[in-house]
Amino acid sequence: MKLLYLECAMGAAGDMIAAALFELLPDKEKTLEKLRLTGIPGVEFNVGKSVKSGIEGTDFSVLVHGTEEGAEDARAHDHEHHHTTFSDIRTTVEALKGIPEKVKEDVMNIYALIADAESQVHGRPADQIHFHEVGNLDAIADITAVCLFMEELSPERIIVSPVRTGYGSVKCAHGILPVPAPATAHLLKGIPVYAGDIEGEMCTPTGAALLKYFADGFGRMPHMTTDRIGYGMGKRDYSAPSCVRGFLGNSAEGEEYASELSCNVDDMTAEEISFAMDRLFDAGAYEVYTAAVGMKKSRPGTLLRVICDPNDRDEIIRLIFKYTSTIGLRETVTGCFRMERTVKTINTSFGEVHVKESSGYGFERRKYEYEDIAAIAKANGMTLQEVRNAIDDKTE
Repeated sequence: MKLLYLECAMGAAGDMIAAALFELLPDKEKTLEKLRLTGIPGVEFNVGKSVKSGIEGTDFSVLVHGTEEGAEDARAHDHEHHHTTFSDIRTTVEALKGIPEKVKEDVMNIYALIADAESQVHGRPADQIHFHEVGNLDAIADITAVCLFMEELSPERIIVSPVRTGYGSVKCAHGILPVPAPATAHLLKGIPVYAGDIEGEMCTPTGAALLKYFADGFGRMPHMTTDRIGYGMGKRDYSAPSCVRGFLGNSAEGEEYASELSCNVDDMTAEEISFAMDRLFDAGAYEVYTAAVGMKKSRPGTLLRVICDPNDRDEIIRLIFKYTSTIGLRETVTGCFRMERTVKTINTSFGEVHVKESSGYGFERRKYEYEDIAAIAKANGMTLQEVRNAIDDKTE
């Protein structure tokens, strides 16, 4: 599986992500020319080399009418107070030339995320939101560049590291705001973040929106074979290299990612726990199981563990709190390895039977669906193994 891993140990901004992806492109000049021909009014794209803490990477700059505004990566948000509406942005994006409609859709979907965040923060409908820094032409250019580069790279899965936000305050069109800025904080909900020890805005609204939109999961670097590495440099200098680092390669055969959610309870009946487990399975959990544990004050209790798709974690967490008595959860993002699986239907003398076939890592397995075999065994006074043997004899 073609895998892209983005390391955001020094935060994330639109131009940093664009620069990292640019270094991973198979045909950089051709894609850059395509970007330059999009026709964003008054915008020029410049790509050059930058060295941070002795490491060379790419600096991705946008000039608007000959001036580099640097709205996102400069992290100062001290531009002239512009009033750009969602409709204005749509008009600009729809006029882009020479790029797939999918890229335009991605750009607008990202702006929809930003509009929703701003709406939540300011208590106004999304269609009445005025974009300030993220509505400037250079921000539109950064987002368009990232969407085009993602389309060119076409990774099958994108994993992002925990995101460093920085701390302190930031000056923007609305005045002095805490870091992460309110809209950024809203966009980062559900994403693992940490402040770190550097004062300032390390993750911008555009960076947060791009990561939220494209990421399939968040966590440490998965098992992968790396083909190319890209360094997208920021504009500021710190004790560590200011960059987003991208790794493009292939994941290990069959590897996926899952969220492990755990809690301990000591005041629920067996019936209540059973009911909660059924609801969690209904919600799409991969696995739900319990184990007996000893808890504080020497009380016997139950460990409830739920394994689910990271994309489903928020709903699963909500249901755990709804159906159990716990007041806290633990989460671990973990890699898991699976064989490729298919379910087939075969005709037997007993009727149709479903068969699960699995393959991978040099092995193959085949298993009849339990419910089908059990129904046949009950109807014919046979054991499960006798049914399996009878089917095997007919299908060999």
